Amino acid sequence: MEQHKTTDLSKYNNSWYNPGGAIKRLVWYFINVLFFINPLNPSSAIKKILLKLFGAKIGKGVTIKPGVNIKYPWKLSIDDHSWIGENVWIDNLDQVTIGKNCCLSQGALLLCGNHNYKKETFDLMTGTITLEDGVWVGAKSMLTPGTVCKTHSVISVQSVASGELEAFSIYRGNPCMKIKSRIIQ
Repeated sequence: MEQHKTTDLSKYNNSWYNPGGAIKRLVWYFINVLFFINPLNPSSAIKKILLKLFGAKIGKGVTIKPGVNIKYPWKLSIDDHSWIGENVWIDNLDQVTIGKNCCLSQGALLLCGNHNYKKETFDLMTGTITLEDGVWVGAKSMLTPGTVCKTHSVISVQSVASGELEAFSIYRGNPCMKIKSRIIQ
């Protein structure tokens, strides 16, 4: 009979992962709760100023709706005229780059971290997410670590994207599959 190892979370150790100093993370935690996650602050202007103060690169004309959760702004770049919808969660344990004229619809999740289920120690793994210009992430969709959405690709509502999505293509499902080309008139 084959002996199987099991997960042992007492051996979990992500001390190698240091996404900014402890004080910086603590201060950001409270700023994030008070000004971003809190739906009572509708001001994109205040949010953009705070993000820049914490190292985010924010272009002109960016709109950030109420209820947005951003893990580490110093690992975030949003280019001109992009929209971040209500209740979007940017769980950027690694770099997230959002191009020009992108739209992240309500409840979208950009997830840069995962765990190695093949290891007894359940090691943390991270990967970047890149949205090139004109990408639309549908409501309640999820992008996983290492995802690259090529220019003007679309991820339909409640889809799960990973890997590289072709330019000017529409994707749907879990895992999302290309269903047709995107033609802009």
